[in-house]
Amino acid sequence: MTAITDPTTPRRTRRRARTTGSLLSLGALLATSVTSTALLTAAPATAAETLLSQGRTATASSSEGAAWGASAAFDGDLTGTRWASQWNDAQWIQVDLGSSKDVSRVVLNWEGAYGKAYDIQLSDNGSDWRTVKSVTAGDGGTDDLAVTGTGRYVRLQGVTRGTGYGYSLWEFQVYGGGSAQPEPGGAVRVSGTQGDWRLTVGGQPFTVKGVTWGPAMADAPRYMPDVKSMGVNTVRTWGTDAGTKPLLDAAAANGVKVINGFWLQPGGGPGSGGCVNYVTDTAYKSTMLTEFAKWVDTYKSHPATLMWNVGNESVLGLQNCYGGTELEAQRNAYTTFVNDVAKKIHSIDPDHPVTSTDAWTGAWPYYKRNAPDLDLYSMNAYGDMCGVRQDWVDGGYTKPYIITETGPAGEWEVPDDANGVPDEPTDVQKADGYTKAWNCVTGHQGVALGATVFHYGIEHDFGGVWFNLLPDGLKRLSYYALKKAYTGSLAGDNTPPVISGMTVTPAGSAPAGGEFTVRADVRDPDGDAVTTKILLSGNYANGDKRLIDAPFRSLGNGTFAVTAPEKLGVWKVYVQAEDGRGNVGIETKSVKVVAPPVAGTNIALNRPATASSAQASYGDCPCPATNATDGNTGTRWASDWSDPQWIQVDLGSAKPIRTLQLVWDPAYAKSYEVQVSDDGNTWRTIHSTTTGNGDIDTVTTSTTARYVKLQLTARGTGWGYSLHEFGVYS
Repeated sequence: MTAITDPTTPRRTRRRARTTGSLLSLGALLATSVTSTALLTAAPATAAETLLSQGRTATASSSEGAAWGASAAFDGDLTGTRWASQWNDAQWIQVDLGSSKDVSRVVLNWEGAYGKAYDIQLSDNGSDWRTVKSVTAGDGGTDDLAVTGTGRYVRLQGVTRGTGYGYSLWEFQVYGGGSAQPEPGGAVRVSGTQGDWRLTVGGQPFTVKGVTWGPAMADAPRYMPDVKSMGVNTVRTWGTDAGTKPLLDAAAANGVKVINGFWLQPGGGPGSGGCVNYVTDTAYKSTMLTEFAKWVDTYKSHPATLMWNVGNESVLGLQNCYGGTELEAQRNAYTTFVNDVAKKIHSIDPDHPVTSTDAWTGAWPYYKRNAPDLDLYSMNAYGDMCGVRQDWVDGGYTKPYIITETGPAGEWEVPDDANGVPDEPTDVQKADGYTKAWNCVTGHQGVALGATVFHYGIEHDFGGVWFNLLPDGLKRLSYYALKKAYTGSLAGDNTPPVISGMTVTPAGSAPAGGEFTVRADVRDPDGDAVTTKILLSGNYANGDKRLIDAPFRSLGNGTFAVTAPEKLGVWKVYVQAEDGRGNVGIETKSVKVVAPPVAGTNIALNRPATASSAQASYGDCPCPATNATDGNTGTRWASDWSDPQWIQVDLGSAKPIRTLQLVWDPAYAKSYEVQVSDDGNTWRTIHSTTTGNGDIDTVTTSTTARYVKLQLTARGTGWGYSLHEFGVYS
């Protein structure tokens, strides 16, 4: 992560490196015009609607008990109280509006026990009923239904339950006084007034309940049904091109929508993407405008298209390219170009909104000033998600927004642990992060129009474990937290093992190639048998983000003896517990791998060292030979990039030598000899190898000498030779 350098930045909302593959992972979702689904979240109104039902007298055919009476569905509490019927199909619940009213909309917030098929009915006398809406394919969540009719009484008449339980509603809301004439086709609109906006699809209001898309586009048919089962109605992508269509088609087939992204440099915030001069580079801007227009024209009529999203975090990211007054000019030029793109898109496709994403609410003043043609704003926000609302209020903005990435706190937002690397949240904390983020979105009513959370990804690596809902296709606590946020229930779900109390001992001094101890408490809420494994990531040690299996042995009682890598540095250790039912718990801590202790005294410490060559100015250099005998594994000797080379140390006088410890940098020796001398001229070889693999070499011997030399004959890499430490022990 690159630190923010702009002193005007009021709130840093995220940053994470992203691979090219993920940038081009394109998702799409379609909301069908079926009688009712959780995708349809309100009817459009040309006049203000009024909530007619709250606190009114309600009755029902049955209830499970006094705590679940009909009135609980009309008390305004969306998550705390509910009506629940007996467990059969022919159940009903109704409300008395007090007098005859024009009814324009009915909103049903289902608990897990939902209605698959039901009728909405009106009556003038509570006896004679007429059906104004029939639902045959309900799937729970929130059903937001446009209706037309007049009556004093409004009833939900159950036909078929969606589960083995009865029917259960958190809230049953009846609205009136609005006009609900749907627009032709599937046009998407941002409508309303300041602080009372809504997003509509084909005239039906739509709240974005989404995820960012990670799997390969070719795998969309495989994963999209699962996405839909989570209550997701939208996926977000970062790029749109010829490869997008298969994903759009799979989304449409599953009744989901897509936010089609367009990538602009420097995308991804500080440290990501290339630099573009938006003040002078007219060729780049013309090329991008032409490219975007082509794909807008291609996909504007695709039923999965929800909106177009131009750019990702570039206002923030421009600080990686410019500073001072030039940075200000570039940010103004960039957002002006975004406005040009928005105008072009509107000219081609007037039926889908245009937005632009950043990761810093300080970007919004630039959009407000330079991009009036945007229909709404977008923001990526993680640990500080709830601060977005206050920033919107403080900024006096006059457009609604969606959150295009959110979730638990990222690397850039958490404190470092004792080993100096970001302290990754636990599985439980991550799940809570998704719940909190969604509550912050829904809490900004009439302004925040929904969110696509990060990340429906399957990568099983360092970043995948931090953020993915289902790494390696295995579902985590975060997956179920999001499903509950979107659907209101996890009834019938088998959930993952929960890991707590993970410790690593010794956390700061595990010997390379030796053992350290890991302990964790693992429990499965469903009583499933759990299989546990230990994994390692060298992301902080050598930049390798992959997870590798660690050799380990069980010591019982949740304790494991784990073999440390030979490569020095800070490693991530993962305890992974699988329940055999497609669920996984993953917990992680860091361990610092150090050179294993060597018996005796390092008689080479701070002694004069010379070499055939030394790098004077490359990377962290100068790297003289004396760096290899200073006792500091943070420094190194580095040779020229050629064979052969040598390095030697003068012990001052002839001394008994029992062990040599060589701590290699990644630029290691594949073939070398250890030579000793009494006078620095005549040398004898005491050890040789042609199979060196770097990391740490320990050579035992029994000799006496004043000089010790490494004669290096074949490099293991394309670089030279590089040693952090050249230890000689008596």
